[in-house]
Amino acid sequence: MPLVCVCSPKGGVGKTTLAANLAWGLARAGSKVLAIDFDVQNALRLHFGVPLSDGRGFVARSEEQADWSQSILTMGGNIFVLPYGDVTEDQRERFEDNLAKDPHFLRRGLDTVLNYPGLVIVADFPPGPGPALKAMHELADMHLVVMLADTASVSLLPQIENNRMTGKPLNNKSGHYFILNQSDNRRHISRDVTAFMQQRLGDNLLGVVQRDESVAEANASQQSIYDFSPASAAAFDIELIGKRVANILNIKVGNGEVQAAIRTYT
Repeated sequence: MPLVCVCSPKGGVGKTTLAANLAWGLARAGSKVLAIDFDVQNALRLHFGVPLSDGRGFVARSEEQADWSQSILTMGGNIFVLPYGDVTEDQRERFEDNLAKDPHFLRRGLDTVLNYPGLVIVADFPPGPGPALKAMHELADMHLVVMLADTASVSLLPQIENNRMTGKPLNNKSGHYFILNQSDNRRHISRDVTAFMQQRLGDNLLGVVQRDESVAEANASQQSIYDFSPASAAAFDIELIGKRVANILNIKVGNGEVQAAIRTYT
């Protein structure tokens, strides 16, 4: 059960889009993939065709349902989604309070999916440090930190290097890696930042995703970049990142059915 956490020290870097397309890419390769949204913006579901009006999710039901898998939506094929859901401010605060104070709260909620062999989990987190990211620390097999090819991202590297995201190293299993998003060879500053990040991070830079208008258009149509524009530069870059993730985590392609192991909420 490989579990990949996608995070960032700041918002607006395309983190959720990358998490969704990484999930799609791993599913296209044959893995059964569950995408989990820990961000109150509840946007991850939109990348999988869930209507904007569909407010279902696990957070509002997390106190009454110990097993969060009951809120999983089946998207067809190899993809499953566990949306954050539409919640009140009180519900959000109680959820985050439970994450912070109960060390077993997260594991209990995800117990069913954590124990399903071969299921790959991609979890999307809100930007910056937070209770969900801290609570996931012991369970995660890998963290992917998404940054932009700009000077603001360079200035935020110390937040990762000095363990300011969780108060400790991000990942003690397969480690944490960086993804540089929206690199634009037409812009001098973007080229310089990309070169700097490649030199500074070395093998910890898992991939660079070129700036590509197809990504925004795919988002608008609620499609993956692979379905909307399979020959695009972004599709190639993200697919390569997915292959590197699979290699590091030794993810095996399987044909088993997840439906028999998790109760879907449809």
